[in-house]
Amino acid sequence: MRRKLLITGSAAIVFAAAGCTTPVGPASSTSAISATFPPGIASASSSAEGTVVRFTSGETAVDVTIESDNPTTRDFLSMLPLTLSVEEFAGREKISQLPRKLETDRSPGSDPEDGDLIYYAPWGNIGFYYDTDGIGYSDQTIHLGTYDGSVEQLSRLEGGDVTAEVVHQQ
Repeated sequence: MRRKLLITGSAAIVFAAAGCTTPVGPASSTSAISATFPPGIASASSSAEGTVVRFTSGETAVDVTIESDNPTTRDFLSMLPLTLSVEEFAGREKISQLPRKLETDRSPGSDPEDGDLIYYAPWGNIGFYYDTDGIGYSDQTIHLGTYDGSVEQLSRLEGGDVTAEVVHQQ
């Protein structure tokens, strides 16, 4: 019995060291955060703050600096790299639908400002805000980071494939 436990324990250590995880619930569930981070993110215990995500389409690139270390930002980073499409929404933001909803438990809402990249939980999309006039705090709008780009740059992301990938981690 002791030998069987030793072998089982050793196998668990090997799987843990290899980065294997056991899925919890269906693939579309937001009840568990992936323990795997993209290249450049050392581990789930690493802070997401300071990570730079680049959104690129053709010759246009918009860099976002992740400013929050919460379950939503870590889950977003775990999905990268991604190919997305960006579209205009309501004359206030450029949005992109993610392939699945992100974990939102224990992630605070926000009062978005121009230049924010947010995650809108009910729709499962990210948004590059450029006109937040009249938009207030919402528990459903989770701040991911900030970008330094113009509306023209954001517009050039529309209409084609946009690659989102980590280019730097603090």
